[in-house]
Amino acid sequence: MTRTKYVAGNWKMNLTKPEAVKLFTQVIEEMFRVTHTKVIVAAPFVYLDILNNLINDQGLQLSAQNVATSGFGAFTGEVSAPMLYSLGLKYCIIGHSERRQFFGDTNEVIKSKVDQTIEVGMQPVFCCGETLDQRESGEHFSTVKFQLQSGLFHLSEEAISKVIIAYEPVWAIGTGKTASALQAQEMHQMIRTTVSEKYTSAVASNIAILYGGSVNAGNAKALFQEPDIDGALVGGASLKADEFAKIIHAMEDLFQ
Repeated sequence: MTRTKYVAGNWKMNLTKPEAVKLFTQVIEEMFRVTHTKVIVAAPFVYLDILNNLINDQGLQLSAQNVATSGFGAFTGEVSAPMLYSLGLKYCIIGHSERRQFFGDTNEVIKSKVDQTIEVGMQPVFCCGETLDQRESGEHFSTVKFQLQSGLFHLSEEAISKVIIAYEPVWAIGTGKTASALQAQEMHQMIRTTVSEKYTSAVASNIAILYGGSVNAGNAKALFQEPDIDGALVGGASLKADEFAKIIHAMEDLFQ
């Protein structure tokens, strides 16, 4: 069974409303050429409903960039999984390194967010990755393994099968540096093996694992050719329609 392939764009905290609508419309225009790849755009909360109304079965999907740890209640400024699901969203990024680093998303918090997302029927895009210090000290595998165990391994076999994992080396996010295709494959293989050891080889072989970390049109093809890399979580390059399109088609080209 061939795993689902994804190219997901994370817009982070960027774009005004007119800019967001223009960019999303340009991405939609590319979708008529896409037949094998699931394309996802993670837009800021304030644009999700607006952009959702622009989709007309082109195969493009929206994702949230974060979610609250509770369903409803007196949590001013938070956005819950039931709210996102009511907009028709199917995906939510959880545990991005920026959330871990700047907003106090501990492993326990991330675990709660995973549960909230799955409970309403959405798919978490679970981010994991090591810092430069952790890689240079040889702790990169143990760091990522611990993040997986803490955030995901309480899930049932059925629930874990709904998760998309995104490996994002922190030292390669927004820096212009990219893990080599070999480095990325090595980590993706370790992640799949770790999932297999906790669950089964069948579960592990079906889970999509994406690479994130300064993915661009120049390096996407080499990354996508690795056997355990099932796509990309794209940051800055997803803010440029032509660059994002080239990354999507780098994946599509593998099916030719």
